[in-house]
Amino acid sequence: MCENHVINSLFTDFQSNMDKEQEIREVIRNICKDVGQISREATTVLQVIHHNEAGINPACLKARELFEKAREGYARLTEALPPNDYYKYQEHWRTMTQRYCFLIALTIWLETGILATHDTIAQVLGISALERKTGFHLDIEDYLNGLLQLCSELSRLAVNSVTRGDFEKPMQISKFVMELNAGFRLLNLKNDHLRKRFDVLKYDVKKIEEVVYDLSIRGLRPKPEPVVDG
Repeated sequence: MCENHVINSLFTDFQSNMDKEQEIREVIRNICKDVGQISREATTVLQVIHHNEAGINPACLKARELFEKAREGYARLTEALPPNDYYKYQEHWRTMTQRYCFLIALTIWLETGILATHDTIAQVLGISALERKTGFHLDIEDYLNGLLQLCSELSRLAVNSVTRGDFEKPMQISKFVMELNAGFRLLNLKNDHLRKRFDVLKYDVKKIEEVVYDLSIRGLRPKPEPVVDG
């Protein structure tokens, strides 16, 4: 009888813990649903870059507004996450965060032509950039995955820029993506999702190289600006 009581108490505790975990998952799931919707809006806004050069700056401004809303959502996620449980619940926001890394990196590239650092993207989202086992942070693999998505989007932009008669942007994209490609080759990636995503990069590079080559043989490649001494 006593042993039966112990077993019942044990499994009652198990059920209580499972119920609490399910409640946390539900809260996180609902927050991610809202924040994920904002990322889809930002994706739609930024699609203008492929067909309307004049619309790029307004699109970046609108995307920045949406990132501010996303920042509020990430603050709610940070608050809802129990200490030490980041990786326990990470599957709920991993894909979404990779998408934000891509969108923010794309916006910053369109604005400045430079790479958005891991710290910069974390700052835009209002989360920690530190790799740690406690608390909410921007996982480095999620950041890298976002950069690989950026390369795919820029390879598409290189093609569409030529269609619009913009022969300068493919050159800019080519230089940027080649430098990123060289950086990724310094990493010892294991055979996982990131490695598979990295394998796609060679096709993006090839597509950009074909655009640049086509511009060259057609005599449309912009000539470099002459260097003026002192």
